[in-house]
Amino acid sequence: MNLFRTLGYSGTLGLSLVLFWLFIALFGPALAPHPVGEIVAWDVFEPIGGANLLGTDYLGRDVLSRILHGTRFTVVLAAAAAMLAGFMGVSLGILAAVSPRWVDESMSRFMDALISIPGKIFALVMIAAFGSSLLLLIVIVGVAYTPGCYRIARSLAVNLNQMDFVQVARARGEGRIYLAWAEILPNMIHPMMTDVGLRFVWAVLLLSSLSFLGLGVQPPDADLGSLVRENMGGLAEGAPAVLMPAVAIALVTIGVNLVIDSLRGNVSNTAGSV
Repeated sequence: MNLFRTLGYSGTLGLSLVLFWLFIALFGPALAPHPVGEIVAWDVFEPIGGANLLGTDYLGRDVLSRILHGTRFTVVLAAAAAMLAGFMGVSLGILAAVSPRWVDESMSRFMDALISIPGKIFALVMIAAFGSSLLLLIVIVGVAYTPGCYRIARSLAVNLNQMDFVQVARARGEGRIYLAWAEILPNMIHPMMTDVGLRFVWAVLLLSSLSFLGLGVQPPDADLGSLVRENMGGLAEGAPAVLMPAVAIALVTIGVNLVIDSLRGNVSNTAGSV
């Protein structure tokens, strides 16, 4: 009850959506009524209802089963990419804050150059150069969002590095590793968790857009973006095969955004009361 009171109505709704999609990502394939590639009907783009709850796709496959399988790729890949960006951004940001000035300047200028490249353009160039695989998609999206995470982490770490408790630890002879691990990192975890949540939302959208272009998850696997792309022929007639994956992407991002907004509001209220 305290958690619900803290998050509020919108945060509780967002948390419910997040938990729902996490459940689908973990157990969705086991709950699917049909194998992911099985053709269950002769008619393509069947409407909602009947033998197939969400209709059929362009080959007559069950849309519900395809979504239950595709959600795992979307959620897991985006979560892994966001955590990779968060890990690299926080590590490099703290390193820059506690290192000599020339190290800080060099890393910051490199990150400025990298952040000037639009994420989608960077992903397209990397995929064109190295091909598309699940691991490569995680690395590409993670690297694309590392500079933004680095800038926030460095800003927090630089401010914390000037605090009295860090100066006291430095005065008693503690090294840079201790200062980074024991003094700075614990005090920046909460705002960085919020930032990683935002990176997750952006990673979902970037991965879905890459799959929509045919450069993301490759057949026979499919994420939610791939499901939208492969069923574009049914858009004119409003087929659920193209609408339902798009709705799923929207609900995933809306749920995470609602939780993040609630956490931001609570942090602001706490800071104001202090």
